[in-house]
Amino acid sequence: MLIIRRRALPILLALVLAVIAQPITAGARPGRRPHPDVRFATFNVSLFRAEQGQLVADLRAGDEQARTVAEIVQLQRPDVLLVNEFDYDPRGKAVALFGDHYLGVSQGGRAPIRYPYRMAFASNTGIASGFDLNNDGVIGTEGRAYGDDAFGFGEFPGQYAFAVYSRYPIATEAIRTFQHFRWADMPGALLPDDPNTSAPADWYSPEELAVFRLSSKNHVDVPVRVGRDTVHLLASHPTPPSFDGVEDRNGRRNHDEIRLWADYIRGGRASRYIYDDDGRSGGLHPGARFVIAGDLNADPVDGDSVPGAIQQLLNHPKVRERPIPSSAGGPEQAELQGGANDSHRGNPAFDTADFSESVGNLRVDYVLPRNGMRVSNPAVFWPRTRHPNFDLVGTFPFPSSDHRLVRIDVALPVGGPPSHRR
Repeated sequence: MLIIRRRALPILLALVLAVIAQPITAGARPGRRPHPDVRFATFNVSLFRAEQGQLVADLRAGDEQARTVAEIVQLQRPDVLLVNEFDYDPRGKAVALFGDHYLGVSQGGRAPIRYPYRMAFASNTGIASGFDLNNDGVIGTEGRAYGDDAFGFGEFPGQYAFAVYSRYPIATEAIRTFQHFRWADMPGALLPDDPNTSAPADWYSPEELAVFRLSSKNHVDVPVRVGRDTVHLLASHPTPPSFDGVEDRNGRRNHDEIRLWADYIRGGRASRYIYDDDGRSGGLHPGARFVIAGDLNADPVDGDSVPGAIQQLLNHPKVRERPIPSSAGGPEQAELQGGANDSHRGNPAFDTADFSESVGNLRVDYVLPRNGMRVSNPAVFWPRTRHPNFDLVGTFPFPSSDHRLVRIDVALPVGGPPSHRR
């Protein structure tokens, strides 16, 4: 028989109560907070300028467009943000200025948002190829003619580039870039054909194909560390499938720029041909988490893209498309503007860009997570005209951008900083 002395009873009772008070969490790891929501967003901010260095000068002087863009970001409060059409400078001055003096300072009374991790990425735009890539008989030396013959359209190196802002650490040593991957090295590439000859796929000469880069800007795998886990942000901005001729060189390039990510995430044999700028071959690890983001310049059913271009990702077995980010302002603007919108087949609630009446509004900006990741709060920031925030997006000429911020929240079984959204 177990005999418990009277004076020991209070101690025993305290121990029993302490055990009862402990929460039962089957399989939980110490120090890990289950399922924090991490907000990923892409935003083509249209912060490009006509001359090299002008964006830095504008940001230093105080730029109203940048303030409006920053206010939208402060309203939406993404944890990881990709900004497209943001001019590149090698020293990262523009990225720092925008982060510190615009995002990090209250705009319109909104709470500032601070990103301790930010990176600007080099771009093929405006890098001279030395060849007559548009086949007009001359090698352009300035303006649009120069841009047409550059590796990616741009009137100076780095125009229309992109950058990443993150509240979570970026594993800089593990970043992979694919800026120099050659289009001709993609098996079965949709190389454009010169309609004036009988030879196939000969728009570009053998000498041009020996140096021609697939990416019109860059393709970048940015590993973001969220607690003990990593999510790969796959960032790009394929060329618009327009501004060409019957050879459809831009449309075909757009298709294959999208295909690069489709093969990269598929892995195995499908990705063996891919090599990065450090010479490492192959795709993403089979079990890796990822989010594909960017202005991909391809609508599922409308616009000028090659049929099936964006479906390479939307129908990919490793990609989750739904729930699709949407807005109330997209359908309203499509109805008000008319024009090409009247003949569009896509749901205007999914539109992400406000283009001209001859083109119509399109869904071209995407945030696509890996299949199996839990998604919530998908949205396109496009308020209706009577909403108090409509003035941030407006109508042409736009106070911020002709594109809309697109966001999703993904739940990850990891720990991380507390939510900064209110």
